[in-house]
Amino acid sequence: MGRAIAATLAADGFDVAVAYTGNVDLADATIKEIADHGRRGAAFAADIADADATSALFDAVEDRFGRLDVVVHTAGINRPAALADLDLADLDEIHRVNVRGTFVVNQQAARRVRDGGSIVNVSSSMVRVAPPALSAYAASKAAVDALTRILAKELRGRDITVNAVAPGPTATASFLESTSAEEQEQLAALPPLGRLGRPDDIAGIVSFLVAATGRWVNGQVIYANGGFA
Repeated sequence: MGRAIAATLAADGFDVAVAYTGNVDLADATIKEIADHGRRGAAFAADIADADATSALFDAVEDRFGRLDVVVHTAGINRPAALADLDLADLDEIHRVNVRGTFVVNQQAARRVRDGGSIVNVSSSMVRVAPPALSAYAASKAAVDALTRILAKELRGRDITVNAVAPGPTATASFLESTSAEEQEQLAALPPLGRLGRPDDIAGIVSFLVAATGRWVNGQVIYANGGFA
C-alpha cells in the first residue's frame, strides 16, 4: 500500500521520501517507481516508534528535499487472536507500532509540515466492523482515528489538513501472503462491488486528500472499503 501511495504521489508531481524498517529491496523498487514518474526519491531506514530515530529521519528528509509538503503514515502491524488468548507481548508490539508509531510520526509532522500542507494516516475499517480476533488491532486503529481528529483541531490557523484513510481488506502482498485463497474469496464477496480493495484504490484517496481539490476535507476518517462496512 505504501508503495502504491508513493508512486501515485510521484505521478502527481511530488518528490517522495520513503521510510522503511527491513525490506530494503521493496524500498529500492519503490524509489525506482518514483524515478519512473520523473521525480526524485530517497529511502531511509527508521524505527518510527523511536522518537530519536524518527526525528533523525525527518532531519534527513528535510536535508535532502527541503520543507515538507505532505506526510503519509502507513506503518501498522496485526497479531490476530481472541482477546482472551492474545499474548500481551503481542499487544505491546501492536501498541508500539500502531499507536506510539503514529503518535511519534504525527508529532514530527505537526512540527515540520509547511503551512498549507497535509498529513494523512492509515487507519482500518476493522474499527467499524469490530470482527472477532482483531480486538488489539481494531483498538489500536481507533486510537489512530482519535489522534487524527484531535491533531486536525490542534493545527488550527496553519491551513494543514489532517485525515485518515480506513481501508477494508486490500490485496497487498502481505495480505495475500497471510490469508488463504478461501479467506480471500470470502472477503472479496462481502463488498457490494464484489472484490478486494487494491492498493491503487487507497492511493487514489490519499492523492485526493493532499491535492487542492481535497482541501475542504479535514479531521475525517475516510472509509475506503467498497461498501464492506
